[in-house]
Amino acid sequence: MRLPETQVALLEAASATETKTVAQLAEELGEDPAAVTRAAFELEDDGLVAVEEHVAEEVSLTDEGETYLEDGLPELRLYEAAMDAGADEEAVPMGQLIGASGLEGPEVDIALSNFARKGLGKIDSGEVVAEPDAEAAEKNREAEALEAISGGNAGYIDAGILDRLESRGLIEREETTVRSVTLTDEGVTAMMEGVEVAETVGAVTPELLTSGEWEDVEFTEYNVEADAETVHGGKEHILRQTANRVKDVLVGMGFQEMEGPHADAEFWINDCLFMPQDHPARTHWDQFALDVPAMESIPEDLLERVEDAHRNGVGEDGDGYHSPWTPEVAKQVDLRGHTTSLSMRYLSGFAQGDLEPPQRYFSVEKVYRNDTLDPTHLLEFFQIEGWVMAEDLSVRDLMGTFTEFYEQFGITDIEFKPHYNPYTEPSFELFGKHPETGELIEIGNSGIFREEVVTPLGVECDVMAWGLALERLLMLMYGFEDIRDVHGTLCDLELLRNVEVVQ
Repeated sequence: MRLPETQVALLEAASATETKTVAQLAEELGEDPAAVTRAAFELEDDGLVAVEEHVAEEVSLTDEGETYLEDGLPELRLYEAAMDAGADEEAVPMGQLIGASGLEGPEVDIALSNFARKGLGKIDSGEVVAEPDAEAAEKNREAEALEAISGGNAGYIDAGILDRLESRGLIEREETTVRSVTLTDEGVTAMMEGVEVAETVGAVTPELLTSGEWEDVEFTEYNVEADAETVHGGKEHILRQTANRVKDVLVGMGFQEMEGPHADAEFWINDCLFMPQDHPARTHWDQFALDVPAMESIPEDLLERVEDAHRNGVGEDGDGYHSPWTPEVAKQVDLRGHTTSLSMRYLSGFAQGDLEPPQRYFSVEKVYRNDTLDPTHLLEFFQIEGWVMAEDLSVRDLMGTFTEFYEQFGITDIEFKPHYNPYTEPSFELFGKHPETGELIEIGNSGIFREEVVTPLGVECDVMAWGLALERLLMLMYGFEDIRDVHGTLCDLELLRNVEVVQ
């Protein structure tokens, strides 16, 4: 019997009494597992080997899991610090223990949330009491599981522990098909009678064709039904696809695209928008300040006009905020919390010179806010910014623009609610109905810029403007309930690979 080289090697390595996995055989033969799998199926078709399949779960540590394996779980580090400080006898301030444990950033919240869950003690009014008789087994089960997973012994761990580690983002679990190979009686007989290596060719090459050798060689048989390795090719992210489609729609509506810096002066981000410098939204709780030199490139005359609007208002009946305002604050640099900073640059003529009405501009760019993460909020997201400069604009024009825009995405049930903004009057928020839950979710904010905004910029006509959330549009289009499934470190890769693009 003459067989291809890989099949002969597999027959010689396989056993009639000992089951070997494809992975073991591939390592023993120094062959690619896919090639060994293919050879095994071909030999199975000839009745020489038996191939058995079963589903196994592979468990591996994430980067965070590796960190905690090395440094210890945050709650155990807090517990050890508490015991060292005598918290089992008398309450100890939480801040003292956090400093002693070396916990930083998100680790602090993780430690506090798991401290009580594991029965390690109690936290009340900023003080910690440790439980000296905390069950050692319960206390260390997750830590021991990380050790076992690192050593390749995940199969012996309780499923509940694995579920908990997975929910904490410390492990990744993946189901794989394991194939095992044994020689059949026919295979043993063939080996006893002798099996020779057949010189076979696996692919047609230009050399074979030009030389004519293809007529004399023996080609390898292919099993087109054999499983092949899954290869995930590159694919444009669904969020980027939607962003590009938004751009196409707005360009089709007569808009031009704006560009500008992600890190900008507070002057462009907030002051031009008539946001008082002591407004709560301008604190570090809502935006990210950068420790970089102040931005000195702001035109001095524009700076003075904006300051005058803040102090005295605009027009005979104008009234400013009567609150502190300094150029030093205006020149400080932050990550932009909205792309309206680009609108201010363009409307003032700073970006590309004075603009004569009518004008339409937009951007689809990333913004940054110190928000609490939840299904509809991220620390960074995309905003669809837009504005129209023209004479005699009204709310009717603004609402009509939104109606036309969202209809391009099959969304026809937009609702509007009056709202207050420091920079627009009148103002209103936009809401859309989630296609799966039926819940109304906020998808944008809009209005007509106040005189206190446009007059210092040198604009003498109406300007209507808006900021819409690209991720919220995505939720209305595809029915996603948690934006973290498609964006960020917790995104669902299988969902992104398989989701169909809505046209």
